[in-house]
Amino acid sequence: MLNNMSLKSVLISGAAALTIAGQAYAYEPARSAECIAPANPGGGWDFTCRSVGKVLVDQKYIKGNVQTVNMSGAGGGVAFAHTVSKRAKDDALIVAASTATTTRLAQGQFPGMNSGQVKWVGTLGADYGVIAVGKDSKYTSLTQIMDALKQDTSAVKFAGGSASGGWDHLKVLIAAQKSNVSNLPKIRYLAYSGGSEALVQVVGGHVDAFTGDISEVKGFMESGDLRVLAVMSEQRLPAPFNTIPTAMEQGIDAVAPNWRGFYVPGKASGDSYNWWVKTIDELYSTQEWKDIMAKNGLMPFHKTGAEFTQFVKNQTLDIQLLSKDIGLIK
Repeated sequence: MLNNMSLKSVLISGAAALTIAGQAYAYEPARSAECIAPANPGGGWDFTCRSVGKVLVDQKYIKGNVQTVNMSGAGGGVAFAHTVSKRAKDDALIVAASTATTTRLAQGQFPGMNSGQVKWVGTLGADYGVIAVGKDSKYTSLTQIMDALKQDTSAVKFAGGSASGGWDHLKVLIAAQKSNVSNLPKIRYLAYSGGSEALVQVVGGHVDAFTGDISEVKGFMESGDLRVLAVMSEQRLPAPFNTIPTAMEQGIDAVAPNWRGFYVPGKASGDSYNWWVKTIDELYSTQEWKDIMAKNGLMPFHKTGAEFTQFVKNQTLDIQLLSKDIGLIK
């Protein structure tokens, strides 16, 4: 039987061991983090990584830096596969995602992969879809473009930063479906490795129209090289985008919000996942992020953790049904 002194020693050493164990398992964010943007520089995913990375550093959530790594291919599929197969336990990795990601998952475009293989962290706003043309285009309204498609389904060539069948492509098909354009699969869509590449083709006069998101077009709008024919939101966006008519104003009931957010590797620790969820929650409420949202046309849209995970499941199913209705998948 232990005497009082021995018992006291055991209790003290046991408590110390528990304290050390607790410290070992308490999650401390890495000094530096990495954000994968699944496209070339200049598009929406690149914007998400770089702008969020800046706030993470400015607000001292990350003490070092957040490196943006551009990893284009397969409409986000290359980055998704890389995360699942090569980085499954990386606690210091986040990957930019959006409605384009759930679209590809819904259509089975990431072979052998599904939304349950990663952990869904949260969203930081929604980026509404736009259809735009070069400054010298003969088209001055979305209605004119849809009328041209009714006459000849292949009359207008569209460029976007998602893969064929992806979210940028889907925006055009949604608008066309609501405009009673027939033979939707015949609409011409050219897929580029990011929104910036698609924009260059449209501004250069090589492709008729751009389909993408409002955050991607701001620079070309300000320079006067691009004319945005419609924003696919319920109502007009705040200034400086308040001069852009909605599709609904033009008699086309097409709404296409593209949420911006992140997932982390599926086998990242529970503690690190909870840290990312909590951090994204806090970051969303900072004035710095609110200013970025206002400047880039992002509208309020915020879900994190379990709520966001369920949202992804529901949206994936909805897009799957829509894709079948439009004839993209069987």
